[in-house]
Amino acid sequence: MYKKAAFLLLFSLFFSFSKEGPQNFVFILVDDLGWSDVGYNGSIFYETPQIDLLSKSSVRFTNAYASGSVCSPSRAAILTGKHPARLQITDWIPGQRPANRKLDCPPILNQLQLEESTIAEVLKEHNYKTFFAGKWHLGSQTYFPEQQGFDINIGGHEKGSPPGGYYSPYKNPELTDGPEGEYLTDRLTDESIGFIENTQDKPFFLYLNYYTVHTPIQPNTAYIKKFEDKLKLLKINERQYKTEGNGISMLDQYNPAYASMLYALDKNVGRLVAKLKEAKLYENTTIIFTSDNGGLSTLEQNANYIPQAPTSSLPLRGGKGWLYEGGIRVPLLIKPAHYEEEFQKVNEPVIGHDFFPTILSLANISKTNYGEIDGENLTPLLINKGKLDRKDLFWHYPHYHGSGWTPGAAIRQGNWKLIEFYESDTVELYNLAEDLSETNDLSEIHPQKVEMLSRRLRELQQANNAKYTTVNKGFK
Repeated sequence: MYKKAAFLLLFSLFFSFSKEGPQNFVFILVDDLGWSDVGYNGSIFYETPQIDLLSKSSVRFTNAYASGSVCSPSRAAILTGKHPARLQITDWIPGQRPANRKLDCPPILNQLQLEESTIAEVLKEHNYKTFFAGKWHLGSQTYFPEQQGFDINIGGHEKGSPPGGYYSPYKNPELTDGPEGEYLTDRLTDESIGFIENTQDKPFFLYLNYYTVHTPIQPNTAYIKKFEDKLKLLKINERQYKTEGNGISMLDQYNPAYASMLYALDKNVGRLVAKLKEAKLYENTTIIFTSDNGGLSTLEQNANYIPQAPTSSLPLRGGKGWLYEGGIRVPLLIKPAHYEEEFQKVNEPVIGHDFFPTILSLANISKTNYGEIDGENLTPLLINKGKLDRKDLFWHYPHYHGSGWTPGAAIRQGNWKLIEFYESDTVELYNLAEDLSETNDLSEIHPQKVEMLSRRLRELQQANNAKYTTVNKGFK
């Protein structure tokens, strides 16, 4: 009797998300936005009032992770619900293949295979209009968004950064140039708003992939003075940094150019939300806001100068490219359709490949027809009823990266996190509940925990057909 009552309550709560028929989905993916770059996570120099406002009417995930510490693996996992290792896209496309390194890295696929089912394809099969704008970076011409289920593609092609920068002319084969001085982030929002205005007869999936705040770091001309003046008031003479393995990590967020780009992003998030409200679509739309990996806070050391990354991930360690928290922990907000709560926090760890089964669940579509899915449906967390039936998360990054990262992997189980470094054949163990900044390596104190997590990591890698590094016999 109790189980039946609980089921009816769960069903009624879920149904409340869908009470006006098929809902819409707006998915905002920001490039290289760090967990600590937003105001609601404590940033002081950067200003994100519109994103902070959205956080007050959303489910805020405090332990959200990207599926990879670089872009292409994370983006492929979001679209398919599969782990990057299973997809054989474990590095940014086409990746870095440095010569004369201790290890040879496994090859990757340079495109998301057409045989994979994407969120767009599934929703399109169920009468959704699908729209893509911004960064794609999942394959060249025959693997563009149009071949992966999107009715409309604005700006998505093989490049990972805007080839012409953030001002028109864009030099983008999938984006016509605007008037001189037009700003790319504004333009992508304009295109998204135009899609909303012209799509009233069908439910829709709007997937907006901002290129910002990826390099090149170009100041937004409308807001740069605001942050230059702010920096003057703070009287900061030198930026602070520390060594991180082969990299240099920045310890502050005092970059006015980066701040101006982020502020422009924030303005555009506000514009998009305002359009949904104006069109009376906000209530019946699920909004997802997140990033593809951690912030660019760490760069590989250079013999001639000290590289200065544009942001800092503190209090998290490392940044984009690394499997420390700074490289994989990301901001995540989900505002479900017909969400009546003001705000709630979810502390349970979630990851990028959870979006596929979650969106299908919210759209009342069965996931059973779409192959082996590694992600979990987050709906129980959205309605604050139940937990996920998952014990651990893992990351597989057997590649070198321009941040100074060397090949390795990581696993999180509960509050415990193990990181493996393949070049040195070493491991590090952290308790994230007590040590969010990963400064106190406990591997020597808890050898049994290391052994258990290492064994579990290997099981997960093998179950996902992960490819490993090999020794470079020609290394000098």
